[in-house]
Amino acid sequence: MTLFSSTDPSDIHFWEALGGIEQPSRYIGFEPNHIRKRPEEIKLFFALAFPEMYEIGMSHFGIQILYHVLNHRPDIAAERVFAPASDLHQRMIRENRPLVSLESKRPLRYFDIIGFSLLYELTYTNVLYMLEAGGIPFDARNRDGNVPFVIAGGPCTVNPEPMARFFDAMVIGDGEQVVLAMTDEWMRWKNEGAGSRERLLERWASIEGVYVPRFYDIQTDERGFRFRVPKAQGAPARIRRAVVADLDNAAFPESPLVPFGKPVHDRLRLEISRGCSRGCRFCQAGMIYRPVRERSISTIMEQARKAIDATGYEDLSLLSLSTGDYSKLERLMEFLMGHCAPRHVAVSLPSIRADRLSKSLMEEIKRVRKTGFTIAPEAGSQRLRNVINKNIGEEDIRRAVEDAFSLGWQVIKLYFMIGLPTEEDADIDALVDLVKRLRTLLRSFGKHRRGEMHISLTTFIPKPHTPFQWEPQIGLDEGYRRLSGIRHRLQMPGISVKWQQPEVSFLEGVLARGDDRCSRVIETAYRMGCRFDGWSDHFRFDRWMAAFDAEGVDPAGFVCRQRELDEPLPWDHIDIRVTKEFLQAENRLAMAGRPTLDCREAECSGCGVCDFATIQPVFCRDMPEAKEGDGFSEGAIDRPSPARWKPVVFRYTKTGSARFLGHLEVYNLFCRAFRRSGVSVEFSEGFHPKPKLSFDEALPIGLASTCETFRASVAADTDCESLVERLNHALIEGIRIVGCVPDEKSSKDRNQSTGATYRVVLFRNGFDRDALGRFEQADTFEITRTNRKGITRCIDLKRIVPEIRLLSDTSCEMRLLHAQDAILRPADVMRAIWHLPADIIQEAEVTKVV
Repeated sequence: MTLFSSTDPSDIHFWEALGGIEQPSRYIGFEPNHIRKRPEEIKLFFALAFPEMYEIGMSHFGIQILYHVLNHRPDIAAERVFAPASDLHQRMIRENRPLVSLESKRPLRYFDIIGFSLLYELTYTNVLYMLEAGGIPFDARNRDGNVPFVIAGGPCTVNPEPMARFFDAMVIGDGEQVVLAMTDEWMRWKNEGAGSRERLLERWASIEGVYVPRFYDIQTDERGFRFRVPKAQGAPARIRRAVVADLDNAAFPESPLVPFGKPVHDRLRLEISRGCSRGCRFCQAGMIYRPVRERSISTIMEQARKAIDATGYEDLSLLSLSTGDYSKLERLMEFLMGHCAPRHVAVSLPSIRADRLSKSLMEEIKRVRKTGFTIAPEAGSQRLRNVINKNIGEEDIRRAVEDAFSLGWQVIKLYFMIGLPTEEDADIDALVDLVKRLRTLLRSFGKHRRGEMHISLTTFIPKPHTPFQWEPQIGLDEGYRRLSGIRHRLQMPGISVKWQQPEVSFLEGVLARGDDRCSRVIETAYRMGCRFDGWSDHFRFDRWMAAFDAEGVDPAGFVCRQRELDEPLPWDHIDIRVTKEFLQAENRLAMAGRPTLDCREAECSGCGVCDFATIQPVFCRDMPEAKEGDGFSEGAIDRPSPARWKPVVFRYTKTGSARFLGHLEVYNLFCRAFRRSGVSVEFSEGFHPKPKLSFDEALPIGLASTCETFRASVAADTDCESLVERLNHALIEGIRIVGCVPDEKSSKDRNQSTGATYRVVLFRNGFDRDALGRFEQADTFEITRTNRKGITRCIDLKRIVPEIRLLSDTSCEMRLLHAQDAILRPADVMRAIWHLPADIIQEAEVTKVV
């Protein structure tokens, strides 16, 4: 991820690499709870590769689990690698530098195993992007003994064929136990002399849940349908999905990584269950993660307490496919809020079924603050909800919206799909009418409380291993007709409508339902410049269509036709444990408009997942009572009264890699450090309480400092020396508190700073002494500056820079004064006096020393 390619983080090239790079904190890798191991103690280097940028990848809970599971083994080093942004990638190409990991900056090619997470079809070209940046051949058959094994896991592997050519092995199902079995086999193979790659792949193929594509041939039947059959002895005809049977005994990251920057999900996540029994016929996740397995309240609370203490997060989210179906949800929320509310930690729920919401549950959620509120009706008419097996009625939706608004929520989010099987214009009309009725309901609370509804629309994609896998996806023109019609009819105050571009849904459907021929298209599209296709500003549908044309593959053939229930499917060799007969039966019931009851509440539906010996539904097995001292519901923790707060000023350093953190990142780091250290600090009042930290200056990204300050109020009886020690223990490399004293200055005195002294070190150039001499001899030295408003003015640099002292040919110290009409930085001075080019200035190490 950085351009740095040694294993010594002090290497000077590390600093050069990040200068001038957008959001450089993506590439630091020193986040709270990161793990770095001594290379000489490691037998297996494992790269956890995520084919997206850092802020997306660090929002994926699975990578946290695997990071924890693998690094728990003392002889395995698991390190993260994400797709570099284009500015960094261009520099990598220009300077011929490889893609490397975050933790040790080890080049990707020098790992033993690279494991990619495939969560979304539109990240497929990013896999090739990262392989090429790491110097690794695309085709698994072209890799020799000097190249890492490349494997993949994630929900997209349930139809592995579009990407199978690029991987040595692919994991189907829950990965935390499978990946350990694979590393064990690698260790044995290595200890035996590391023979042919084929020998290790044979061992991997014998592990349940592991698919080795090279052991299978592609055959075509008389109708032209392509499918996989085993060619190697011992390769199973169907690869059976791996399942973790008991989440209470499954690994959980009790000290998860705390990302820098702005990850999509910047909060602590607790997986309370896995799987769903609802049986929504459009939902792939609801089929491929069966059966339901719930964690017990005791386990969840233990994980919550440890993870909150280890991270300092102020937000906690419950993670599952259907959170509202957790069998003891209200009891769990009581315990969580009892622990979290006194600590100002908010608890949020993801999208939840309207029929599972209750006023008491909403009351618990709002105890700290009202987090997001989302309902997913999916379809507007009851007829269509019956078809897709979304067994909720309009009254459930109406009641949930009314309760939420009455309890203070101002914004309600609703998710719908268009293009569902059997959908007609009458169903679109029903969707519009439902939204209008809900709008009327919200506005009936009075003119001073007019709520908003945010409507999100997406085109239905018939994913593999669902009852609708045989159904067609609507075309682009029809998709636009339905979407634009809905938006036009809902153009009214209080309603906002957004949708996913139909072209994106079309390509997602093609790659989800395609066969091995799509791998050629994916590679060609990558060669044409397609990458980061999930980002609207990067998505190039025209290039994708050109790639399909170039390879002679018809994309519409994968998505726009009705498939026969008995025809071979490209993913038939993948056994997700749900039988094809069950899916076919569900398809027929859908066409008849007949729902299937949740097997939690009715008899077994016979999907085929459970053997009722090792694999079966698991529901919350405890219902603890809150008792004083049990740690479940500590409502009374020691919070000083306002009279007992004392203001203090902290001095801290921001050096090394930490200089690439932005001001907001530093603020969040300190807020969470107070939580992690257990130091009581005064919070703000109001809707979103936060620690009251006041920084004297917002230090620019890339600027180091040995003399920064911020202010806070701590408990009056807190000892400053122990306070510094506790906070430093919770901080990261490069951020250190070096002093803490009572704050005796007034706010007026704080703002009377006269300036600062900076030390500058150049890496690829020197300071011209003659140019400095000309500056020193001049009476005035005017430069022009244009502010954000476009106003240009002249500034006399002699008035702002009273002293510059050369320490060597490549280093200097300069004093910059603060002026009312100008704020200058060392970069401005270097540009004006020495006319240094932008890249030299960006790579310079600048440290504020006084």
